[in-house]
Amino acid sequence: MTADDFRRLALSFAETEERAHMNHPDFRVAGRIFATLGHPDARWGMVSLTPVLQEEFVKAAPKVFKPVKGGWGIRGATNVFLPAATQKTLRPALEAAWYTTSLKGLKPSARTRKGPPKPRTNRRKEGA
Repeated sequence: MTADDFRRLALSFAETEERAHMNHPDFRVAGRIFATLGHPDARWGMVSLTPVLQEEFVKAAPKVFKPVKGGWGIRGATNVFLPAATQKTLRPALEAAWYTTSLKGLKPSARTRKGPPKPRTNRRKEGA
């Protein structure tokens, strides 16, 4: 996954716009940041999850996701290691970040889902 891939995925969600915050590209819905690129360096992105969703995504793909250090991480800010990410691992995290952030600013009629997605795992169903 490249920064441009991350950008394309982030911008694919309804009413998303790209701006900049602290000299890093960020992605917003209803004026609120749900994802950023380039911190701590160009190999990283960030998605703003709930602490519960953060735990689930980190558990499902620990080589891709890790909590941001400090207070932001405790509140759900989650780093994404772009070289290890794929569209299959990143899209649900971006969608969850978009959804939980949109709850704070979009009218309910503008939301496209009834709840945030869960991380996908590589586990096969028994008997498959």
